[in-house]
Amino acid sequence: MRRISTCLAVLGLAVLGLSATASAAPTVTLKAAAVPIPVNPKQKNGPTIPGTGNILGAGADLETEFKIKGTEYGGFPSPLKKIKLIFPPGVGLHNQGFATCTETTLKEKGPAGCPTKSYASALGEAGGVVSFGVERVHENVTVQGFFTPGGGLIFLAAGTTPVSLEILSKGSVVSEGGHEVGTAEVPLIETVPGALDASAEFIKVKLGAGYKKGKKVVSYGTLPKKCKGTLKIMAEVSFYSGETVPVSYKAPCPKK
Repeated sequence: MRRISTCLAVLGLAVLGLSATASAAPTVTLKAAAVPIPVNPKQKNGPTIPGTGNILGAGADLETEFKIKGTEYGGFPSPLKKIKLIFPPGVGLHNQGFATCTETTLKEKGPAGCPTKSYASALGEAGGVVSFGVERVHENVTVQGFFTPGGGLIFLAAGTTPVSLEILSKGSVVSEGGHEVGTAEVPLIETVPGALDASAEFIKVKLGAGYKKGKKVVSYGTLPKKCKGTLKIMAEVSFYSGETVPVSYKAPCPKK
């Protein structure tokens, strides 16, 4: 199994990248929604914490889905390098009270070595194209985020077919101009020496976590207490070919 680790600032949470120059930027679409926080982030489609989700002032996970299309890199999109996600004003993010997991632990023991309270996202997924010489084949991977010491994030992407992959990427969230801003950088993935690197086509990640402390819900992400019309989520998606594509999504105001 290959392990590729790089500095990254997702999400999720992101996953498959490419190298080479391209003549035109890929097209990117974004969908986003505030969803309830799972009781157990290790369990897919399990029960959620009551009182969380698309509710004003409540804790929630942010589910984002990026779709990428292009033909400028061997018939597929250019290499994905970085995703910058800009949250709407009023969204609060804090990891106080959560545990952490290190890059070394993930490399040596995988997610099983990390405390449950260190999980920064439910299990997500991504998909793209990998190369075997001139042949291009599709591969899906799982994506999961973890809190790291010092207030950062790290994402593990893992796939088994047709290529066995484990990719570690670091992330962070900072406050800029009244917004919480998350940034993630994606490593290049070479499957066969000399062949094209992997190409991302979609990424779907739920960023967020929470737990009950008595009757109180402690959550990583909290929705604004007020909203008028819509909540606008913005992103900038950058590629190794040099282009950066801005994209946004307007979600209806959460319920009271």
